[in-house]
Amino acid sequence: MGWIYVSPHFDDAVLSCGGLIWEQTQKGIPVEIWTVCAGDAPPGPLSRMAKEIHKEWGTGTAEETVLLRRGEDREAASCVGAGVFHFDTPDCIYRRSPRGILLYTAGVFTPWNPLEKDLPEEIAAALTAKLLPDDVLVCPLAIGGHIDHMLTRRAVENLGRPLLYYADIPYLLYRPKSLAPVTAGLAAEMHPISGEGLRAWLAGIAAYRSQITMLFKTQRRMRGAMSRYWESRHGVRLWFGS
Repeated sequence: MGWIYVSPHFDDAVLSCGGLIWEQTQKGIPVEIWTVCAGDAPPGPLSRMAKEIHKEWGTGTAEETVLLRRGEDREAASCVGAGVFHFDTPDCIYRRSPRGILLYTAGVFTPWNPLEKDLPEEIAAALTAKLLPDDVLVCPLAIGGHIDHMLTRRAVENLGRPLLYYADIPYLLYRPKSLAPVTAGLAAEMHPISGEGLRAWLAGIAAYRSQITMLFKTQRRMRGAMSRYWESRHGVRLWFGS
């Protein structure tokens, strides 16, 4: 039996559950991180929003950015002992209509584009092709309303399998009141994380060097925020249907 953490982007599973993943892999539990929005960007000019995001990340072209982030993801996963798999759906800042028109140009916390109505089922089919019957699936709650997080949760729920849910970090840190609405009707279990697990977790997050400025401003702030989060519970909660 393996544990599969489904991650909207290259960093979400390690940000949210890196310490727990390390604890599991240290016990010999097979863990893989499957990133949904990990595909190559379609050809064409970037939107102003995407260019500004690249500037904050300190990256170049879309092709260079995706390659860089895949490498960061492999490094981060190795810090917590997990394997990785990258699916071919592009990040929302790159996705286009069949006619080549960019779908998301004004923000990533935005309503669903109706041209993507079939995308959750397409992703669910891709997940099904890799899943084994006894795999444990862990899915984001989609705290914060990022379009790719909502896409991922919907796709995983379309599988019709038992699920565990994790709270999306750093959105939970910045919007703690957003947790209650998305966990209504769910039960939770705390999974302990040791001090050594915290250190592996911090190392994993630090591997996403391109993302630190956007998410935490500095590595020091990241370590402080995540250490305080750990100190408040010494573990990670996972939610499930009650």
